[in-house]
Amino acid sequence: MALRASLAWVLLLGGIAGLLAGCGEDSGDSADVIATTVQIGALTRQVAGDLLVVHTLVGPGVDPHEYEANATDLRRIGDAKLVLRNGIGLDEFLDRALESGEAERVVTTTEGIELRHADEESEVEGDHAEEGDDHDHRGEDPHVWHDPLNVKIMVDNIVEALAEAFPDDAATFRQNGDAYKAVLDRTDAEIRQLIESIPPENRKMVTNHDAFGYFIDRYGLTYVGAVIPGLSTQGEPSAKDLADLEETIRSEGVKAIFAESSVDPKVAREIASDTNVRIVDDLYGDSLGEEGTDAATVHGMLLANARTIANALR
Repeated sequence: MALRASLAWVLLLGGIAGLLAGCGEDSGDSADVIATTVQIGALTRQVAGDLLVVHTLVGPGVDPHEYEANATDLRRIGDAKLVLRNGIGLDEFLDRALESGEAERVVTTTEGIELRHADEESEVEGDHAEEGDDHDHRGEDPHVWHDPLNVKIMVDNIVEALAEAFPDDAATFRQNGDAYKAVLDRTDAEIRQLIESIPPENRKMVTNHDAFGYFIDRYGLTYVGAVIPGLSTQGEPSAKDLADLEETIRSEGVKAIFAESSVDPKVAREIASDTNVRIVDDLYGDSLGEEGTDAATVHGMLLANARTIANALR
């Protein structure tokens, strides 16, 4: 009996250890590539397939404007062969690791994209935006992934970065990258059809913050305004800002106010109630959908947004 009891305890403890080991693997403690944002993580997995382990620092549903790197992130960055970032001020939380020299190789995936510049009054403010700051990105819009043509440039940059870091699989990365760019071309055409189904006089966008400028420019929509001023979710609207926005919504005949799934829609809902327009609070601005949903990929997110916008404005 004692022997059987001891054996049972050994098996039980072994099972617990196995579960803990599995949890460690799922937590992404060791990765070949670190992606700073969920969009870059999703694109990198499209290119890498199952050849590499990719860990994303800012996961789905998390606002990158408010994210701060922790000690675990710094360790993972130091262990990875390659770090892929968005740049343009979106993932400045990575700067701590770069300054400490912990990252082996860092590639900015948005290189080569023609950046949209916000109006001067909408520029990002904060301690990192002081005059003369090397990381001053005031007025440059980091939300480039809302235009499929920009995403194709990001894919090319990711392909080249992976091919250089892992040359044995370069041919596969390039093949996967070309295949995904074809998906993005089809996505672009489908989005255009959806937006063209909206009556021209209704193609007006009010959003929670100024995150959809590239999408608006690409598909011929009109940007009316945002609840939170600027390109970051960290801005705070004044009472006058909100009053002016409500007046504009009424005068322009705006059909809906769009808020994002990762940003508190409380103020947007209040404005919608005051102006008697529809509130739509499930767009993907700074994030993607949870794993397993249609919006967990960049092209899936773009289509989900386009369908939501078209349905609300028709």
